[in-house]
Amino acid sequence: MPAYHAPQFLVDLLHARSPSGYESEAHAVFDHYVKPAADTYANDALGNRIATLNPDGDPVLMLAGHLDELGLIITYINKDGFIYFDTIGGHDRTVISGRRVIIQSENGPIKGVTGKRAIHLMDEGDRKKVPEIHEIWIDIGARSKKEALERVAIGDVATYDHEFELFHGSIGAARAFDNKVGAYVVGETLIRLAKEKKKLAARVVSVGTSQEEIGVRGATTAVYAVNPHLAVAIDVGHATDHPDCDNRKYGETKLGAGPILCRGANINPKVFQRLLAAAKKAKIPYQVEADPRPTGTDARAIQMGRGGVATGLVSIPLRYMHTPSEVVDLEDVERCVKLLVEFAKGLEKGDYAHW
Repeated sequence: MPAYHAPQFLVDLLHARSPSGYESEAHAVFDHYVKPAADTYANDALGNRIATLNPDGDPVLMLAGHLDELGLIITYINKDGFIYFDTIGGHDRTVISGRRVIIQSENGPIKGVTGKRAIHLMDEGDRKKVPEIHEIWIDIGARSKKEALERVAIGDVATYDHEFELFHGSIGAARAFDNKVGAYVVGETLIRLAKEKKKLAARVVSVGTSQEEIGVRGATTAVYAVNPHLAVAIDVGHATDHPDCDNRKYGETKLGAGPILCRGANINPKVFQRLLAAAKKAKIPYQVEADPRPTGTDARAIQMGRGGVATGLVSIPLRYMHTPSEVVDLEDVERCVKLLVEFAKGLEKGDYAHW
């Protein structure tokens, strides 16, 4: 199998440490790659990045992918220098302990390990329990509270020290494919549209949103500022092709089988049909999922912005969501970029997808 080379823009985003509310490292990457291609570029009070192409275009299309990821936030340090934390975003408590982590501090990156009582020191009942967050700590090798506070501070954040790696062709693992792939897709789509010679009808606004993992907060304000006619949120979706996943409950979606197009109450039916048509026109493989309620993505905030926005959702299949080693096929990421380029180019003046 020939070597697969991941796009450097995506690689840099995956290496950036950006828990919700602390997205600065991801900002720097998005700024570096996307700002030069945009006609206008802005940031805001919540840490969104708003890149606009063809500012006089009609309709206004907003593409949204969130820059933030899961993390841990320091809340307390005991007298012996062990660090206690709370979680940022929805963690699986069974996989937190025994991990190497990196704390972002004023002194630079501080390495540590998440610890809990060893299995040898537990009774039979304790071994069957999932540890509570306050029963896990971070060990940075400090011998006292004073020593720990010389290196870190209350409110500093940590991420797992699990970096991006391709392990079979275009299939790779990373701690934060959710949702660095979505942020990459919206930025890369604007970059490629900027290189196209064909004149766009639409104004395209690619937004790297903040704080999605704690309640779609960046998208809520960004949609008000952008005031789009149409929007597509790009996030990750569950690939249900692994053992112990009941397709009767969770549908059928596969890694490497193309972007997932969502249908349901959160999705404007005309936007869905145009995404479907764009996939067929560009000969891009795709999958369809159904969701009967507001989705757990930026799409739920965008759809309800101002007077309402014709919204779609495209997801990239992912295994092992919200763990330190999420798995994605980068061919699906590339297909998602091509799909959105085709979709944006196909929009016509006055096309607002009202129904």
